[in-house]
Amino acid sequence: MSFLDQQYREIITKAVIGKGRKFKQETNTITPPHRPSSILGCWIINHNYHAKLVKKDTVEISGHYDVNVWYAFNDNTKTEVVTERVEYCDYIPLSIRDKHHIGDDCEVLAKVIQQPNCLECSIETKGNKIKVDVEREFLVEVIGETKICVKVDPKGKVYDNEDWDLAISDDELDEIDPDFLDDEEEE
Repeated sequence: MSFLDQQYREIITKAVIGKGRKFKQETNTITPPHRPSSILGCWIINHNYHAKLVKKDTVEISGHYDVNVWYAFNDNTKTEVVTERVEYCDYIPLSIRDKHHIGDDCEVLAKVIQQPNCLECSIETKGNKIKVDVEREFLVEVIGETKICVKVDPKGKVYDNEDWDLAISDDELDEIDPDFLDDEEEE
């Protein structure tokens, strides 16, 4: 029996060979130029990140965002906005991984499920720094080459191009009942 007579074939294709997800909360400390009296607002902007596969089962996401804190100082008589860039590096373990992938060439796709978001912003007990609690969440997929096995139908029909002629003749169009829905409602 030759290889072509067997009932299965192996196909090499690109597919998702790993997935992972990570939720993270962290506290960032910001030092404003003036001693804050109260927090008036906090928001996070300019989020940028890059993902890469660092081990066979771990993706590294490195990125940064800007934390803007609007605060009052000088016994709540003046206000100011302080901006600080925060850099981070998250390691996401792959919870689903194809152990049969081929080669080391992989593409990593990272999707932000939760953009960095301020949960709470408060003045530290010593009073000269601001604490910002932030949350973020990522989903990662690793795409690479893998082998799949497909069952072959040995009695399968081989189609010629003429077998796929999808043209409809005038006679076939005349046989179509345009009121087929009305017929069902009457029954």
